[in-house]
Amino acid sequence: MTKHITHTGSTFVIGVTGGIGSGKTTVCNLFHELFAIPVIDADIIAKDVVKKNQPALQAIVAEFGEDVLTDSGELDRPKVKKLVFSQPAKRKILERIVHPAVRNEMRVQISRVDKSYCLLSVPLIAESTDKSIFDRILVVDCDETIQMERVISRDRLANETVVAIMKAQASREDRLAIADDVIINNGPTSQLNDQVQLLHESYQDLFNADN
Repeated sequence: MTKHITHTGSTFVIGVTGGIGSGKTTVCNLFHELFAIPVIDADIIAKDVVKKNQPALQAIVAEFGEDVLTDSGELDRPKVKKLVFSQPAKRKILERIVHPAVRNEMRVQISRVDKSYCLLSVPLIAESTDKSIFDRILVVDCDETIQMERVISRDRLANETVVAIMKAQASREDRLAIADDVIINNGPTSQLNDQVQLLHESYQDLFNADN
């Protein structure tokens, strides 16, 4: 499954993605727990760059007004989510503010990695036009019915809400089309260990071959 690539950095960056409920966080946690592979989480970074007094938050307020802040001066995430979900033009404005800050912080964290490779967990790789930061893309895949069952159980959302979220994301076919590697996660977590082990070994081999 692993193929040779031209690599110029000191650390390979494996982009990990998957639809909601696919289990990408579980997979990343296994790589970290079993092999101490660093995991950089774009969702966590996206929250950090819009914290109080951060430049990105100041830019958001300048664009959308102080109504997007809570009484304590933090970003009112539910309000912003509702605002941009219904207005694509506003969502694009928000992305133009937040995404560069997230990418910059990703690169900073990657530069600090002292392992042969790291995982960069990004929910929307398939939706992004810029994939240059990744050396390979690992897609965590599962049947859509299982996705729905997991999300409904985990987040206690209505069936129609989960359907809307899934439709807003890239299709399963689009994600698989960009994959260099795939982990199938249709069963219990215990079935992931062997797949993670094999991929870890192949990534190690790939790094050694290129260095």
